[in-house]
Amino acid sequence: MTAKIIDGKAYAEGLRGRIAGHVARLQREHGITPGLAVVIVGEDPGSQVYVTNKAKQTAEVGMLSEKYELPAETSEAELLELVERLNKSDRVHGILVQLPLPDHIDPNKVIDAISPDKDVDCFTPASVGKLTIGLPGPVSCTPLGCLMLLRDQLGSLSGIDAVIVGRSNLVGKPMAQLLLRENCTVTVAHSRTRNLPDVVRRADIVIAAVGRPQMIKGDWLKPGATVIDVGINRVPAPEKGEGKTRLVGDVEFESAVEVAGAITPVPGGVGPMTIACLLANTVTTASLINGLTPPKDLTL
Repeated sequence: MTAKIIDGKAYAEGLRGRIAGHVARLQREHGITPGLAVVIVGEDPGSQVYVTNKAKQTAEVGMLSEKYELPAETSEAELLELVERLNKSDRVHGILVQLPLPDHIDPNKVIDAISPDKDVDCFTPASVGKLTIGLPGPVSCTPLGCLMLLRDQLGSLSGIDAVIVGRSNLVGKPMAQLLLRENCTVTVAHSRTRNLPDVVRRADIVIAAVGRPQMIKGDWLKPGATVIDVGINRVPAPEKGEGKTRLVGDVEFESAVEVAGAITPVPGGVGPMTIACLLANTVTTASLINGLTPPKDLTL
C-alpha cells in the first residue's frame, strides 16, 4: 500500500479563494472590511518570516492588514497598551500577538489582555471555554485546518477511532474537542503514554503533534489509517551539504507512507492550512462583532 498524499497547500489555496469571496461580500453588502492586526516583539527570524507571510496573505484576500513590529526591549506595559488600543479599534477584528515573546514579557498576561471577540488564535480562556462547550466563535487555527483536511478526505467522521499524540494547549487539547464534536472516539496520548505504539495502532485517524522528529513509525500505524502530521522539526541533512538542514514531521514519512491510507507531508500538509484558517477566523470574528452569521464553510 502507498498512501494518498493529502495536499494541504492546494486545499489552503482553495480556502483562501473562498475567504476572498466572503470578504468581497461583506464589503459589498455591509460595508465591512475584516481587519487583522499582527504584533511581533523582537527579531526572531522564524517569527519574522511567519508574520510577513500572514500580512501578505491577509492583504491578498482583500482584508485590512496591520503589522506592528516592536523592538525586543519593548516593555510589557507598552505591549499591553498596544493590545488595548487594538481591542478598541473599529478597524481591527482580529488580534494576533506572535509567540514567543522576550523573556521579560509574560505571554499569559498578554494573551489574557486580548479581547475574546478578537482572539483569532483562540488562546484566551474565554475562547477555550467556548470551544469546550460548543458556543459560536473561531476555532484554534491549526486544529481547524486539520479538521478541514480530515473532512475533505473522509467525509463523515462519526464513530471513527482517533488518537492524538500530543496534549498541548495549541493543538492536542483543542483537536480533541473538535473530534469529539464530530462524534469520534478520541484518545489523547503523549510521549509518556505506556505502550504508545499499541495505542496508536488501533486508530483510524492519527494526529501527530508531539514535537519529536519522526517519532511515530510506520509499524505503529493501523493499515489504511489517515495520518495528519502537525510536526515541524528541523533536522540535519548532511546529504545536502555541510551544515544543511531539512524539515520533517513527527511521523517517519518514508515508513508511514507504506502503511497509511492517506497522510499529510511535511512541508506542504498542515502548515499552509494554519495561516488560511487564521484568515478564516478573522472573517468569522468580523461577522460576529457586527451581528452577522459567519460563513458556514469557514467555521464549524
